[in-house]
Amino acid sequence: MIDVRAYQEVIGYEFKKIELLEQAFVHRSYVNENPKLKFGHNERLEFLGDAVLELVATNFLYAKYPEKDEGDLTAYRAALVNAVLMGDIARDIGMNEFLMLSKGESRDTGRARSIILADTFEAVIGAIYLDGGYEPAKDFIHKTILIHTDEVVRKGLFKDAKSMVQEKAQEESGVTPAYRVIKEMGPDHDKRFNIGIYFGDHLVAEGAGKSKQEAEQIAAQNALIKKGWTN
Repeated sequence: MIDVRAYQEVIGYEFKKIELLEQAFVHRSYVNENPKLKFGHNERLEFLGDAVLELVATNFLYAKYPEKDEGDLTAYRAALVNAVLMGDIARDIGMNEFLMLSKGESRDTGRARSIILADTFEAVIGAIYLDGGYEPAKDFIHKTILIHTDEVVRKGLFKDAKSMVQEKAQEESGVTPAYRVIKEMGPDHDKRFNIGIYFGDHLVAEGAGKSKQEAEQIAAQNALIKKGWTN
């Protein structure tokens, strides 16, 4: 089993119960290959972390933008807590090195790994919250995710990406984007969708999310970035 103690320095938080951090890195597939593991996989921690993340982000945005209405704040929050951004952040802060995966899952370094990383990020938030309460969880979220708020707002990444990319694609290329499911992952109660955005037959970008709608929005946002249409 991977020793996760070193990761406490990255988080900037020392666990009283280190097994919570260990569990945060355990993917369901690892448990299947290691049935004698003393604790389970990270999905319950992910469930908790998702709720903590939404609360922290909501409080932050409510205070930061007192002049904005519910619609704007919801759009800002959605742009900050989407699976793509969380997966990228998780990779940037070294979570990939501590993942406990099955042999099969460990060989996949593509979109599926990004989703696993996003889920792990939420599980780590849940572990911090259980071990130390709201404040250390909030501090971790602020220094990893919420520091990107100004960039998200400045670049308009919170806007309806599907509408933006359709307008730009018709203006620049004379085509209407189409969305196709590339892959579905996970059990029925916890599905993940990988969706591609196509200009004609050309795959421009992909997006992953917990619903088809979320995945399509992320695919559209990635297409805007790839095409340089975010400014």
